[in-house]
Amino acid sequence: MPMGYETDLKLFIDGSWRTGENRDHFAVVNPVDGNRIADLPLATEADLNEAAEAARRAFPIWRDTAVEERGTILRTTAQILRKRADQIAAIMTQEQGKPLAESRAEVAGSASMFDWYAEEIKRDYGRVLVRPTGQRSIVTHQPVGPVATFTPWNFPLYLLAKKVAAALAAGCSVISKPPEETPGSTQALAEALDHAGLPRGVFQMVFGNPDLVSRTLIAHPAIRKISFTGSTPVGKHLMKLCADSMTRVTLELGGHAPVLIFDDCDLDKTLDMVVPQKFRNAGQVCVSPTRFYVQEGIYDAFLKGFAERTAQVKVGDGLLTDTKMGPLANKRRPEAIGALVDDAKAKGAKLLAGGEPGDSGFFFRPTLLADVPLDANIMNEEPFGPVAVSRSFTSFDEAIEQANRLPYGLAAFAFTENGRRANLLGDAIEAGMVGINTFAISTADTPFGGVKDSGFGSEGGKEGLESYQVVKAIHQA
Repeated sequence: MPMGYETDLKLFIDGSWRTGENRDHFAVVNPVDGNRIADLPLATEADLNEAAEAARRAFPIWRDTAVEERGTILRTTAQILRKRADQIAAIMTQEQGKPLAESRAEVAGSASMFDWYAEEIKRDYGRVLVRPTGQRSIVTHQPVGPVATFTPWNFPLYLLAKKVAAALAAGCSVISKPPEETPGSTQALAEALDHAGLPRGVFQMVFGNPDLVSRTLIAHPAIRKISFTGSTPVGKHLMKLCADSMTRVTLELGGHAPVLIFDDCDLDKTLDMVVPQKFRNAGQVCVSPTRFYVQEGIYDAFLKGFAERTAQVKVGDGLLTDTKMGPLANKRRPEAIGALVDDAKAKGAKLLAGGEPGDSGFFFRPTLLADVPLDANIMNEEPFGPVAVSRSFTSFDEAIEQANRLPYGLAAFAFTENGRRANLLGDAIEAGMVGINTFAISTADTPFGGVKDSGFGSEGGKEGLESYQVVKAIHQA
C-alpha cells in the first residue's frame, strides 16, 4: 500500500530546513476532492537573498570538486530516489492527481537523469586546436555559475531533476523554485541530495510568490543563468527580466503537438498507442498529442476506433489501481477545458466522446472532437487537458502545412509505414522533437526543447549539460 502524504513541508536554504516562522502559507490540495492536505511555507525576500548568497559562496567549492566525486553524489541521489519511490509516488499522486503507475514511472525517470549525468560529466571533453610547434590553443568548458530553475506542476519531479542533474554535473550551484501545488514530491529531491552528501549551499529549494521569486533571483548579481519550463507568456516575461542583468536563459515553453496519421499506417496499432498517450497525465503534458490530422481514407475508421477506446478510459482517484486517468491538477483547469470544448462545438465541431467535467473534484472526462474548424480556439491555443481534436487531410503538403501552421514548435508526431515519407516528415516538420511511429522522445540521453514560440535551448543529453556551461578558449605561445 502507498504511504500517506508527507505534511511537514519546508524550505531548504543554505543547508538547513526552514519551516513556517512568520512566513505566509500556501494551501496544498488533493485534486480528487479539492480538500486541503498540507500547508506550505512561502519564502520571503530575505529568504531568497540568503539563498542567492549561499549559492554564491558554495559555487567555487562545487566547481572545484572532482567530477568523480560529483558523480558519486549524483548516483547516490538516484539510489535514494529509487529506494523511496513508492512513498514519493504516493505523495505526487495526492498532490497532482496522476495515476500511481505514472508517478512511479516519473520517479524512475528522475533517478535516471542523475545516473546519466553522473557518467556524462566524465565525457565532457574540450579540444586542442592545430597550432605551430611550441604553441597551444585549447577549448574548454566551465560551469556558468549559480543558476535558478523554475518548473511546473505537471511533471514536478522529472522536470526538476532534468534541470538539477545537469546543472550539478556541470559544477553549478542551484536554487530551485518548484511549483507550490506539488511541494512534497519535489522536496523529496532536496532530501535525497542532502542525504547524498551534497555540500552546504550547493542546492537550495524555495517556494513562494512567482513574481517575487523570479524578480528577486534574476536581479541578484550571483545568479548567472535561469532555466524555465512553463507557458510562453511567462517565458517571454522572464526573458525580458534577464535582459537587464545579461542573465543566460533556457526556455521550454508551450506546445500544441500535431499528429499526422497516414493511410498506410497500422491503424489499430496506432490507435492503441495514441489514445493512452493523449490521456496520459490527463493531457497535462507539454508534448501531448493534441491536433490529429488523419488522411481522409481512414478518417472515419480512426474516429470510430478513437471514440471506442476513449470510452474505456477509467477515470478516478490515482491511488486506485484500476485508474487510467486522474483529475486535472487544479480547480481552474476543468472550467478552462470546458470553455474550449464549448467554443469548438459552437463553431461546428462534433463531440464524439466526453466533453463534460466530472461530478466532483477537478475531473474532466476524456474528450474527442471531430471536424474541428481552424478558427476554433482549441485549434490555436494549447488545451493542456484531456481533449483530442481531429481533422482530415488529403495530401502530404496539406498535412505539413497544418502541422506547421501555429507559432508553437515543441513536439510533433507522425505515423506511416513509408520510409521515404518518414524521412521527409522529419525534415519538413517545424519542431524541436519529432516522433515517427513512436512517442519516446524524452529520455536522459536525448535533447529536449523547442523552436519558435516553444522556446530555445535544450535539456537532456549532452546539450543539457552544455546549457549550464560557458566555453573558454585558452591560447599559449
